[in-house]
Amino acid sequence: MQDLPDEFEYAVLKNVVNKALSDPLIRQERRTALEEVIWLADSFYDLQFKHDSDITERVIFPISDSESRGIEDARFVRFVDDDKSDRVMATYTAYNGHVILPKLISTEDFYTFRVIPLYGAGAQNKNLALFPRKIKGKYAMLSRIDGVNNYLMYSDRPTQWNNPVILQEPRYTWEFTQIGNCGSPLWTEEGWLVITHGVGAMRRYCIGASLFDLDDPSKEIGRLKEPLLSPLEDEREGYVPNVVYSCGSIIHNNSLILPYAVSDYSSTYGVVDMVELMEALKNSK
Repeated sequence: MQDLPDEFEYAVLKNVVNKALSDPLIRQERRTALEEVIWLADSFYDLQFKHDSDITERVIFPISDSESRGIEDARFVRFVDDDKSDRVMATYTAYNGHVILPKLISTEDFYTFRVIPLYGAGAQNKNLALFPRKIKGKYAMLSRIDGVNNYLMYSDRPTQWNNPVILQEPRYTWEFTQIGNCGSPLWTEEGWLVITHGVGAMRRYCIGASLFDLDDPSKEIGRLKEPLLSPLEDEREGYVPNVVYSCGSIIHNNSLILPYAVSDYSSTYGVVDMVELMEALKNSK
């Protein structure tokens, strides 16, 4: 760090690191640390699309080494801050073929995108989903850090996540192996609607729903005993068989519009009446 000014750009950092790495006597531990510094720095970047481009032409491809094998399971949400300003953000999984790195992408205009890694004890595994607004002055996030249970955590910053607390554990046979979210929570007058996924026997993925208190999402109001959606017989074959899965949904005209993937070979959507869904959730406690 002594060779770096107080403020520096990426090129300056890379030159200093490359100079240190050129030392033939460098220890392996130091080499690994310096390589990881560049790996992490590469994970931060901005994207800029031309203003005369059509939105269908603005495609985000993997850029950094951390996502060289994929940008996966982006959970987009329109986030409204306390000052009523809004932006679109998404948590996603960066994969390089060996390890994953949870990342956050944000935009205010769909021309400029900022990509930042997430860090902290709670920024582990896949399945991070940001709430669409702050709760009692803090950002809130769902996660599945142990690969089995649903967790809830709060933070003063959207990039730093610690102190995850178990929100839900597998309860029913169709989710007995694993439970997680299927996208960011949806605000309703009755509470936070969370579309979940459950993994049961024979690695069968189903989609469920839960309802949580608006002021304190750690309080579960209701949870469907049966799946909202299960793979049909003609939906079981594919690249990842026996799976229906979603990364986000919306409420429109008092209906839940639920896009979902079918065994990783196609996509479709379902429509659920919100009155019936709320009634089922409130009666399921």
